Amino acid sequence: MTPSTLQWIAALLFAGALVHTFSTSWFEKRAHHSVHHSGLWHLLGEVEAVFGIWAFFLVLAMAVVGGMDQAVQYVDTRQYTEPLFVFVIMVVAASRPVLEVARLLVQGMAKLLPMNDSLAKVWLGLFMVPLMGSLITEPAAMTLAALLLKDTLFAPNNPKWVRYGGLGVLFVNVSIGGVLTSYAAPPVLMVAGTWNWNTAFMLAQFGWKAALGVLINASVFAFFARQSLSSTTAASPVPSEDAQLAPVPAWAMGVHLLFLVAVVLFAHHPAVFMGVFLFFLGFTAAYSGFQSRLLLKEGLLVAFFLAGLVVLGGMQQWWLQPAVSGLHSDVLFFASMSLTAITDNAALTYLGSLIESTTPEFRYALVAGAVTGGGLTVIANAPNPAGLSLLKSQFEDESVSALGLLSGALLPTACAAACFYWL
Repeated sequence: MTPSTLQWIAALLFAGALVHTFSTSWFEKRAHHSVHHSGLWHLLGEVEAVFGIWAFFLVLAMAVVGGMDQAVQYVDTRQYTEPLFVFVIMVVAASRPVLEVARLLVQGMAKLLPMNDSLAKVWLGLFMVPLMGSLITEPAAMTLAALLLKDTLFAPNNPKWVRYGGLGVLFVNVSIGGVLTSYAAPPVLMVAGTWNWNTAFMLAQFGWKAALGVLINASVFAFFARQSLSSTTAASPVPSEDAQLAPVPAWAMGVHLLFLVAVVLFAHHPAVFMGVFLFFLGFTAAYSGFQSRLLLKEGLLVAFFLAGLVVLGGMQQWWLQPAVSGLHSDVLFFASMSLTAITDNAALTYLGSLIESTTPEFRYALVAGAVTGGGLTVIANAPNPAGLSLLKSQFEDESVSALGLLSGALLPTACAAACFYWL
């Protein structure tokens, strides 16, 4: 089938968004040196804004080529459940009572490990928290891990290779750490219903391999970075300004955990989890004495990024699906891992689920490759923008280099690939 003019425009705009994503550090540098237009350059340097900006140009092109009605209908028919869910889970998971529970849990377990306190907390943040993503969802795990590690692993005085290496390990481990269940990882969620994959199946086929990969990645990184991490003072994930707030009572931690569980349970029902979120906002307002600032701005930016990816990605099926449909399972695994770097892995597995009469080997290779490559770029996995928005202030010019992230993720990705491909 010959692509239409609009499909070619959509593909070119998608390519432009990818180039823009890899160029955000350049825009941030321009923002610091511009006198009159620093705000504009700063906006263009926000990774979370990139796909939303280019999605706007796609809708504008649709209105010009096919009319306003077609453009509005296209936007209305997209599925925005995932962006909304990531926004809500990110805000709830980053609330002070939930962070306090995570801090106490990590602190208690760190005392049992025969290593420096800071090193133990970093290892747990890279190993235990990503695996928790299989229960509380990957976006929640990414948020918790980023905030727990922000002032230790990602402290600005740590060497650059430690911060970028840690970021690569975190992104890869979160991507593969959510596959122990059938609902927590976006690329698995997209196919679980269609292919009848339940949690028992995920544990048997994917889970133990993912857990092994997460363990190896966290342990190897902690070993090589131990000198830098051992000299870092362990810090609480609670911002310093929160020292003026009252201690969080145990009952409040329990209520916040109930909100978190409710959001996870109704992850497929936006009307329900948004209602739960409104009750959550009311609760935090009523008991503001021990609440820190909610990450509403950061969550909205991440949702904007993912919504833009949904709008742009919806027009890429014409070239993406043929690219994977005829491949042998061995080739498909590595093709899926590579394609994930330039398109969201959930979108990739969703398109694969539309192909009829696929074999079990094809399905395994598609999903395994998609989750393996989920740490290579910011756009590869839905939780990555959430982690980036929380950690970018720890890097030079408050911008994360795309090449730096790629280099930091290569070795942990290779480890994950070995676990899924050879075991």
